[in-house]
Amino acid sequence: RLKEEEVLNYFINRSTNAAAESLNSKLKRFRAQLHGVSDLPFFMYRVSLIFG
Repeated sequence: RLKEEEVLNYFINRSTNAAAESLNSKLKRFRAQLHGVSDLPFFMYRVSLIFG
């Protein structure tokens, strides 16, 4: 019952959140590589180069 709405949404719209989950996973892995970087503009620049 916890995921009932998501499951029903798939059958109604034929869509999932796989793309969002994939992007979140990539961003987490990227953040782990840049652990300790305190320069936010540089971080955003790197994100835009890789994912943009």
